[in-house]
Amino acid sequence: MNLDFMNKVIVVAGPTASGKSALAIDLAEAFNGVVINADSMQIYQGTPIISAAPSEEDKQRVQHRLYEIFSPDVNGSVVDWLNLVVKEIKSCWGKGKMPIVVGGTGLYLDNLINGTTPIPETSANVRQQVMQKLHEVGVNKLHEELALHDPITANRLSTNDTTRVRRAFEVWLQTGVPLSEWHQKPMIKKLPEAQFVVVKILPSREELDERCFVRWDKMMAQGALSEAENLAKLNLDKNLPAMKALGVPELLQAVKGEVSLEEACNLAKLHTRQYAKRQMTWFRHKLKADVEICSCYQGQKTERENVILGVKKRL
Repeated sequence: MNLDFMNKVIVVAGPTASGKSALAIDLAEAFNGVVINADSMQIYQGTPIISAAPSEEDKQRVQHRLYEIFSPDVNGSVVDWLNLVVKEIKSCWGKGKMPIVVGGTGLYLDNLINGTTPIPETSANVRQQVMQKLHEVGVNKLHEELALHDPITANRLSTNDTTRVRRAFEVWLQTGVPLSEWHQKPMIKKLPEAQFVVVKILPSREELDERCFVRWDKMMAQGALSEAENLAKLNLDKNLPAMKALGVPELLQAVKGEVSLEEACNLAKLHTRQYAKRQMTWFRHKLKADVEICSCYQGQKTERENVILGVKKRL
């Protein structure tokens, strides 16, 4: 298709197991595109089955970027991803390729499309320092200390929200300015020149639940347990993002003999269903779409052609 791709970005968003990856590949083939990851778990190595990372066959069909780029011992952030995705998008434009950003991590997509607060990046040293403190005193104590410096943020964060409590503490330690104050500053867009065409998949709860359960069983058959066993051997901090990916904590419990494998699988399915529900709520209310698909993407000929046509009209 002879289209001017300069400054254009296709975004494919939706909950887990909704068919986003398959749709992104079909769009990449239709628009001479490159698939760029916007999933906060697929950026980590070691769990390609559990995180449903692209297969070798997928990678041979079209180019994929930002998948499995970090070791599981890395504490990656949305800022890290934003810096990388901006480079990949600009690289696509420079080569006459269509960047197709796909994922279910709402925070990533929101920051890319709508902008982010101008919070300075936290250094590796600060991240390590806070991670060590978290390991020593636990998230409850870290939350209590955060409340002394940033009571507004601490008040809105649950003590169980390890990631956000840690992030808020990192920002205060790095800048001396509470995260709540940073959030009052004007948003900054990393790619102000970008024109986004957003495709959103919002299937019914019943259809999505079934897809989540089927996919989990398929993952187990493909070797998800082995991935968890290999992770367990690394003795990594349980608060690292890679250790909290859907299915990982549950399978690690089974590996350690704390629950049966059947119990672990049932818990993983439950948590996956709950996570998908939260994603659906976020995408329904927070993400404006140019093209909306009301069922899981199956990749059938008519379905594929309709989506491609809908996207083309908005480019």
